Amino acid sequence: MGRDIHIKGNLLIPEDEITYATSRSGGPGGQHADKADTKVTLRFPVTESTTLSTEQKRLILDNLSNRINKEGELLISSQRHRSQSANRDTVRNRFADLLEDALTPDEPRRRTKVPRSSKTRRLRNKRKRSRRKEERTWAPSEEDLF
Repeated sequence: MGRDIHIKGNLLIPEDEITYATSRSGGPGGQHADKADTKVTLRFPVTESTTLSTEQKRLILDNLSNRINKEGELLISSQRHRSQSANRDTVRNRFADLLEDALTPDEPRRRTKVPRSSKTRRLRNKRKRSRRKEERTWAPSEEDLF
């Protein structure tokens, strides 16, 4: 195709680093589905990429480990549409979205104070449980002792 895939910022993945494989789609479809290879699988060898830095490769391998096979290839497939070209576009868009998400660092969690109402509610429930348990104990009275 010759079109590079834009990920984010100035990161472009060249088309020659990606391979596409086509196969028959599953499910109903009749005569068209029986003879047309409309399912498209994108293969991107993450570890062999010359475009990505080692840090970017590590982030992708960590964040997308469930989509990467033993050979270090990122696999994405689509069989949603009836045409091969539409499935190819879907796979390219999903690839770009997945890489962008994998390469975007998570924002650190900002610590917040526990609200006063939560503290008050917790302490009130604690006192209530304490009283309930205290009422369960039996203390002998003077009549019981003699």
